[in-house]
Amino acid sequence: MTSSYVIDAENVTLALGTGAARVEILRGIDLKVAKGESVALLGPSGSGKSSLMAVLSGLERATSGTIRIAGSDFTALDEDGLARARQGRIGIVLQAFHLLPTMTAHENVAVPLELSGEGDAFPVAAGELQAVGLGHRLTHYPMQLSGGEQQRVAIARATAPRPALLFADEPTGNLDAGTGASILDLLFERQKATGATLLVITHDPALAARCDRVLEMQDGRIASDKRAA
Repeated sequence: MTSSYVIDAENVTLALGTGAARVEILRGIDLKVAKGESVALLGPSGSGKSSLMAVLSGLERATSGTIRIAGSDFTALDEDGLARARQGRIGIVLQAFHLLPTMTAHENVAVPLELSGEGDAFPVAAGELQAVGLGHRLTHYPMQLSGGEQQRVAIARATAPRPALLFADEPTGNLDAGTGASILDLLFERQKATGATLLVITHDPALAARCDRVLEMQDGRIASDKRAA
């Protein structure tokens, strides 16, 4: 494998359980994604989409195969090594916003930066929140923000470290259609501004059409890999 891809995965499998209880979740995934590409991941529930994101992000260890993310060999790392490798390389935006309720919007973005060693965490966080349209909401707590504003904070938190790879799992699933559309615009805008590679799990064909590539998963395999029309 080469390091010219942000995602470089070969023959990746994931199985849970043993013996008769063994369940094959991912079955020989091969995937290469170049810097700056946007990729939509489609497929029915249970097809392996979230499991693939988990192993590519280092949140789950693959059973076999090789995975290089932004030049780091994830398959050679233990749990602590994976946690360190994720820092600065990977940003994640989820359907549930996962903001800490006892922290302000500013702190929700700045504290993870500070923990990863960023010396100017609070100024950087303020700039990122300004970039997502929340410069006037720095001191507000999550319960004081709308769902769309909370997702903007989550996007700012994910992109503030300038990760090579940005994952989004149904990022508009908890939002109404109008708010969701504005969040998607923001997500693609921040991806382009930061130069990140974007992998989006979605059931929305309109969102998939905005990506450079569309992958469809079935039964733990990539069934098709097409350039968006």
